[in-house]
Amino acid sequence: MTDTSPVVSVSALSKRFGSVTAVDDATFQVRENTIYGLLGRNGAGKTTLMQLLTGQDFASSGTISVFGSSPVENADVLSKICFIKESQKYPDEFRAKHVFTSAPWFFRNWDGGFAAQLIDEFAVPLNRPMKKLSRGQLSAVGVIVGLASRAPLTFFDEPYLGLDAVARQLFYDRLLSDYAEHPRTVILSTHLIDEVSNLLEHVLVIDQGRIIIDAEAEDLRGSATTIAGTRSAVDAFTAGRELLHRESIGGLASATINGQLSALEQADAAAAGVELLPVSLQQLVVRTTSAAAHDFPATA
Repeated sequence: MTDTSPVVSVSALSKRFGSVTAVDDATFQVRENTIYGLLGRNGAGKTTLMQLLTGQDFASSGTISVFGSSPVENADVLSKICFIKESQKYPDEFRAKHVFTSAPWFFRNWDGGFAAQLIDEFAVPLNRPMKKLSRGQLSAVGVIVGLASRAPLTFFDEPYLGLDAVARQLFYDRLLSDYAEHPRTVILSTHLIDEVSNLLEHVLVIDQGRIIIDAEAEDLRGSATTIAGTRSAVDAFTAGRELLHRESIGGLASATINGQLSALEQADAAAAGVELLPVSLQQLVVRTTSAAAHDFPATA
């Protein structure tokens, strides 16, 4: 693999389980030293896709290249990958300390000093059996391994959901600061989109197994606008435009339109008496997928 080659290259990838298609004809690339968001509702195909990319499952069709080779049963490729998920399994006899003492065997870039710092910050009880840890403590163990591994390609499949808001923010802060000093490719799978939106450099959105958005995060910010006002004014202003979403209550309505408004269009909106509201990354994802709003909870 050359320096300009993508870390991950996927072409026409599909994964079927009987009559269910979990990943449907996905084609995309992941570049080096970038933080990606893999976003989508529960059951959209995020975990299945990551299992395919990390060689934990076989594709039904299509091709996957990770660091220039197939990841399936490829020790060299897998040695460069760290995959952290909420449902991580550990040997019955393992205590928390055993997870960290065994990590250097799996991750060539493991930083024991950084791990020790994180263990202290997340207050992980090292001598407690893994099976007796709380959900939050299990999540802390996972994110510490993911961060301290410094693997060239690191996947986080929502392992931080067990953390409280303060601990999640600590994870985000440490991820960003360590990424700045030790760049690598990170793929965050989450539906807490508002929390991570400022971390993301590139966004992949999967819906019903299909990649429907593959774009720079900066390009997505401000790529849609919500128009709010009286129903008649909103309908008149949005006539002929591509609507992502529309709702109304009584005589009031709001509609989310695709694309940015020019200065002239903004002036027209003011003259029409409608309000222009920014659309967050989370709102954009919700509006462009088949998800209901409760699949993407608002965060404080």
